Amino acid sequence: MSSSGHTQFRYTQTPSKVVHLRNLPWECVEEELIDLCKRFGKIVNTKSNVGANRNQAFVEFADLNQAISMVSYYASSSEPAQIRGKTVYIQYSNRHEIVNNQSPGDVPGNVLLVTFEGVESHEVSIDVIHLVFSAFGFVHKIATFEKAAGFQALVQFSDVETASAARNALDSRSIPRYLLPEHVGSCNLRMSYSAHTDLNIKFQSHRSRDYTNPYLPVNHTAMDGSTQPALGADGKKVESQSNVLLGLIENMQYAVTVDVLHTVFSAYGAVQKIAIFEKNGSTQALIQYSVVSCFYVAAIKETDVK
Repeated sequence: MSSSGHTQFRYTQTPSKVVHLRNLPWECVEEELIDLCKRFGKIVNTKSNVGANRNQAFVEFADLNQAISMVSYYASSSEPAQIRGKTVYIQYSNRHEIVNNQSPGDVPGNVLLVTFEGVESHEVSIDVIHLVFSAFGFVHKIATFEKAAGFQALVQFSDVETASAARNALDSRSIPRYLLPEHVGSCNLRMSYSAHTDLNIKFQSHRSRDYTNPYLPVNHTAMDGSTQPALGADGKKVESQSNVLLGLIENMQYAVTVDVLHTVFSAYGAVQKIAIFEKNGSTQALIQYSVVSCFYVAAIKETDVK
């Protein structure tokens, strides 16, 4: 067979029931692979987003003849295989089955391990990390550190679903340029799941934060790299700013709902998100504003909620 025209195959390969697909569109999902291959036979396994550019995949058929049918069809077809209008190159794989060995980082959890590529630890602040991940839900805790892999962070959400949504949206993406120092070209995010379920944050600092505990001591010598705590005009220590408040709901004589809290806190600005949860035997709430608020911890009493 002539190799002129659009050559998609290496014809000297030994047939395998596993087909190797290359040049896939960005974040090609399993459903798209199945849609392309299902006409040729029963698909028993897939493995997508592999390779350095995450643009390759493997599809395993139940029978060798089904894989041969697909490869032969596109070898002789004038129309190349396509997904989302992009030509997909097809060949036999040198493996005879797909083995999906899940590493610990692939087992979903509520804590993400994030690696920041292309930056030093001082170039991405904990407030920027909080801002980026808060787009997917309330962030409970963050701990940053440096390892052989570079600058990393553990980001804790309330549940697996929220953490998975953040990982699916942000993995292999870049932090927006306007959130980075001018001299930094880009910061790429690489993510996996952590085995941790509840981070042990001992104090608030520029390296670690617990957004659920208003009583956690502040390590002032570690806040924003400063050696002295910030003082206000009255000589008292000034707390670091945040657009997320922690409310302690006490002395309730009737249920305090999200709607009630929204009514109360909307008096101080535009409320974006509210979450109510139980912690340490008390009812608490996280209230997120669109901008930094001057209120840090609100103790909601019955007299405050009319």
